[in-house]
Amino acid sequence: MSNWQVYNFENRIRDILSNVNYSPNPFHHFKRPYLSAYQIAIEFNRLYPNDVTKMGYVVGGDGSNTNKSLARYIANELSKRIKAGEITDIEGAFISSNFLKEMVFDNNGQDVISSSLGSEYDLSMFRLKV
Repeated sequence: MSNWQVYNFENRIRDILSNVNYSPNPFHHFKRPYLSAYQIAIEFNRLYPNDVTKMGYVVGGDGSNTNKSLARYIANELSKRIKAGEITDIEGAFISSNFLKEMVFDNNGQDVISSSLGSEYDLSMFRLKV
């Protein structure tokens, strides 16, 4: 059984995406906001730190010097499962790296800098479909 099943990633991520704080304007055509894989990983780590430690993951980001990035794992698994049609209520997208110099996330007071910027990859993001 994979970590995805053992640690109930799909339902936990769905809960994280459904609890995003935002103030929807009922007159605006935009729907619920996206979260980057980093934001999902940070919240997953905050809620389930023991599970993240058991899996041997770190949140990730520039300078984490590991292939065991929780953000990368989440992005890859969501992308794969959305493409395969296994997950139909979560959608993914990219934010372009064009003209972005740095993107920094707050992981409980510790900066997590996106390692996507300056690479050939754009930053993946996900949201629940409405």
